[in-house]
Amino acid sequence: MRRVIKSGGRVPKEITVPASKSHSIRALLIAAAADGVSGILNPLVSEDSKSCISAVRRMGAEVTMEESRWTVKGTGGKFFNDDGNGQEAVVDTGNSGTTLYLAAGFAALSDRAVTFTGDEQIQSRPAGNLLNSLSDLGASITYKNNKGYPPFTIKGPLKGGSTSIECPTSQYLSSLLLCAPLSLGETVIEVPLLREQPYVEMTLRWLDEQGIKYINNDFKQFIIPGGQKYRSFKKQVPGDFSSATFFLCAAAITRSTVILRGLDMHDSQGDKAVVSMLEKMGCRVETGKDLVKIEGRPLNGCIFDLNDTPDALPAMAVTACFAEGETRLINVPQARLKETDRIAVMARELSKMGADIEELPDGLVIRGQKTGSGFPLQGALVCGHKDHRVIMSLAIAALRAEGETTIDDDSAVGVTFPGFFDLLDRDSE
Repeated sequence: MRRVIKSGGRVPKEITVPASKSHSIRALLIAAAADGVSGILNPLVSEDSKSCISAVRRMGAEVTMEESRWTVKGTGGKFFNDDGNGQEAVVDTGNSGTTLYLAAGFAALSDRAVTFTGDEQIQSRPAGNLLNSLSDLGASITYKNNKGYPPFTIKGPLKGGSTSIECPTSQYLSSLLLCAPLSLGETVIEVPLLREQPYVEMTLRWLDEQGIKYINNDFKQFIIPGGQKYRSFKKQVPGDFSSATFFLCAAAITRSTVILRGLDMHDSQGDKAVVSMLEKMGCRVETGKDLVKIEGRPLNGCIFDLNDTPDALPAMAVTACFAEGETRLINVPQARLKETDRIAVMARELSKMGADIEELPDGLVIRGQKTGSGFPLQGALVCGHKDHRVIMSLAIAALRAEGETTIDDDSAVGVTFPGFFDLLDRDSE
């Protein structure tokens, strides 16, 4: 559906941030692998999490969805044994790359052939590095169309052993770390390249809470004994800093004061760094128990290394358009490997709105206008490219662009933030 946004909009004074997608999906998969019944409290209800629920049900777990709670009866690590007919199982992960990569590792534990597929965007997401490592560890891999990309078929079981994997996305390593404890023998993982380290730290925190044994040699090598088990749990999912980023940045560019509730600054989510980025650009920030208060003020350009926080690139690119001077968003080539090539897409769409923006191989350079020089951006017809983070970023850009901005299709926001436009449209007074 087309979305028209007029200039002059503000943001609500107080927002409860939706639950973390990354935590919700990890919780579902670990609960599916565990013995017993787990309770996931305050989960994210979105298209991505629904894709994961569908996947874990296909894996053999039972999931009951109630208001503010999911109850999961786990498989005890015995996946895809639900019908026992030996036929190939099919897992459709929709648009969820996190589900694709993390569930693929668990599927490799089964001796049943499992095919993974998804929508058009998913079928363009590279998986070769992960699948090569799963092959090193005992799984067999076949491809339906293009080598290294979905659809692909995995057949285990994982036996353990040694592998080396370059991780332009952290999800490759998280997948191996989650499945290796259930493999038959010890697994040694060499990691010559790792981007998005905070998401691996999140996975390791889940392993710690589960009592899983491993050795972490400075994120360059991991040693994980096999034959371990996951256990049932009850856990509340914290708010999502990646989703919060859009309203943090909206407050910054509209010079609003906003309280965002449900955010834990002690959590392992990498995108909490956006709070300090905006503070460095000139915003005033206060943090408290489960909340962040931000006051938008005149912004200055800065240099930010987004290697740990690639999902922040679209919103930070928009914010930089309203900052005086030059902003450089660098060292984030993996942003090209998301739902879209977000570096190219944000350069293209913000240019339509009049931004002075330059595409780098690994990021963006944005030259903001001097303070008081009028509207930094102009309303325009822009394309969301069916990418939820691109759409939400263009929506907040429209709040201070001159005139009206029309986004061609806003439907993809349901992937992670179904209520985004309801909040954006809410009267702030």
